[in-house]
Amino acid sequence: MRLTWVQPEDLLGHELRQAAEDGRDASAVERVWRDAGGGPAPERAGASEPPADGRLRATALRLLDELALLPSPLTAHEPTELEAVKAACPDWPEPPQPQPPQPKPQPPAQPPAQPDRAGGPGRPDRLDRPERPDALRQRLEAAWLGRAAGCLLGKPVEKMPLDGIREIARETGNWPLDGWFTQAGLPAATTRRLPWNRRRAATSLAENIDGMPEDDDLNYPLLGLLLLRRHGHAFTTADVAGLWLDELPAGRTFTAERIAYRNLLDGLEPPETGRRHNPFREWIGALIRADVFGWTCPGDPGTAAELAWRDATLSHTANGVYGEMFAAAVIAEAASRTTGDALGCLRTGLRVVPPRSRLARAVAFGIDTALDEPTGGAAGFESVVDRLHEEYGRHHWVHVLPNAALLAAALTHARGDFTGSICRAVSGGWDTDSVGATAGSVAGLLAGSPGALPSRWTAPLRNRLATSVTGFDGTGFDTLAGLTRDLASPPPDSSGPYRSRARPEPYRPSAGPPAGPYGPDRQETSAQ
Repeated sequence: MRLTWVQPEDLLGHELRQAAEDGRDASAVERVWRDAGGGPAPERAGASEPPADGRLRATALRLLDELALLPSPLTAHEPTELEAVKAACPDWPEPPQPQPPQPKPQPPAQPPAQPDRAGGPGRPDRLDRPERPDALRQRLEAAWLGRAAGCLLGKPVEKMPLDGIREIARETGNWPLDGWFTQAGLPAATTRRLPWNRRRAATSLAENIDGMPEDDDLNYPLLGLLLLRRHGHAFTTADVAGLWLDELPAGRTFTAERIAYRNLLDGLEPPETGRRHNPFREWIGALIRADVFGWTCPGDPGTAAELAWRDATLSHTANGVYGEMFAAAVIAEAASRTTGDALGCLRTGLRVVPPRSRLARAVAFGIDTALDEPTGGAAGFESVVDRLHEEYGRHHWVHVLPNAALLAAALTHARGDFTGSICRAVSGGWDTDSVGATAGSVAGLLAGSPGALPSRWTAPLRNRLATSVTGFDGTGFDTLAGLTRDLASPPPDSSGPYRSRARPEPYRPSAGPPAGPYGPDRQETSAQ
C-alpha cells in the first residue's frame, strides 16, 4: 500500500510549486532538491512511483522546514487571521438588523372555517402565531439535490484532461454538455485512451446511476450538520478537529485535510495543523465544506463567512481559507432569495475576500470573462473555459484559484440556470465534481424548490444518499433539508427565528451500518 498525499518527496515538490505561486524565492532549495535526485510532484496522482529511499525522504523533510521559513511578499495582502481579513475588506457584510416585532392581528369574532387539503371544513386559521416558513426548507432541499446532481455529473470525468472531457462528450452527442455522461455510443478505442475515473464510473454514468453514491463533497456537509448539532454556531476550530477525530476516518480525507489530520495525530493544534508541511493549504478542500454555513445563515453572508473561517483554518491558510469564506457568503446570499440573481450572489461573496488577494482576482476574472462572451449560449462557454485555462492552467487541478474562477464563470454565464450552471462547471475541467457540486448548490437555491429542478437531474438520485458518516446512510434529501432548516438562523424577511443560536442538544444518530451499498468512493491509498 502506498498512501497518497503524505509522502515527503511529493510534499516537497508541491511546496516548491506553492512557493512559486506565492512569490517566495525557492531557487536555492530547488537546486538542493534536484541535486539530491528529487523530482517534481505528480501532476494528477496522489503519490509518485517508485517511493523514495530514506535518504531522499529525510532531505525532503529538512527542505520543507526551510521553505516554511521563506517570507512571501503577498502576506500583507493575503492575511489568514480573521480580524486582518475583515480589516482588508472595506465592504464586509454586516449582520441583518432584527425585524421589530409585529403586532398580533386580532382574530375575528367568528373566524370562517378553512378547507383542509381534502376539501373538508378543516380548522380555523391560527392567527395568534406566525406560520413557520416553509420556503427556506424548499430552497434547502433544492440545494441538497443540486449539490448531489452537480457532484454526480462531474464524478466520471474527475482528473480527466479538458480535451478528453470534450472529446467524450462530442462522441456521445452530449456537447455542449447537457446531460449525464454515458458509455453508450463511445468507441472502445476512445475509452481505452481516455478511461473514466475508475472509482466513479460504476455509479455515475447515465446507465448506472441509482441514488447518490458516497463522495467527500457530500460527506462534508453532513459533518457540518453534526458540528452545528453538537456545538451550535458558536463552535470553534478545535470543535471541528474533535468532530473529525470522532466521525471522519483518515482514509476519507485528501490533500490538505489529510495533512491536517496527520498533524492532529502528531499533537499539533489549530491553526498549526493547517500550516505544517501542508503544500495543499490553498487547494479546494476547504471550499467544498462551505455549504452548511451558508445554508444555515440565509441572508447573513458575513456570519456565514466567519463560520467558514473557523472551519477552514483547521486545514488551510490565506486563499484556501478565502475559498470557503467566499462560497459560504455566496450560498448565504442565495439562500435568502426566491428568484435567481447569480451575479449578485457572487459579488456578495467577493465582499468577504481581501480585494488584493489572488482569490479575489480569480473570481473577478471568471466573472468578467463570462460577461465578455458575446453569445451567452452554452456553445459560447467553450471560449470562456479556454481563456480560464490560459490564465490558470499552470495550477494543479485541485488548486482553489482555477476552480473558483471556473465556478464564478459558470454561474455568471448561465445566469444561475440550474442545468446551465452545473454543465458549464463540469465542462470546464479541473476538479469537476467539486465545482459541479457547489454550482449545483447555488443554482438549486436560486431555483427555489425541488420542483423547479429538471427531473432528469433529480429522479436518478432517488432521494437517497449513501455515506459512511454515522447515522446518515440512506437518508433522503428532504430529510436533510429539514435538519438543515432547523439549524438555520433567521433570514432578514422572517417573522421569527427558526431556532436559537444557543448550543443545541447533542445529536444522537440513528443506528445502522456505517457504509451503504455503494461503498466508500474516494478512498485513495495508491497512486494508481
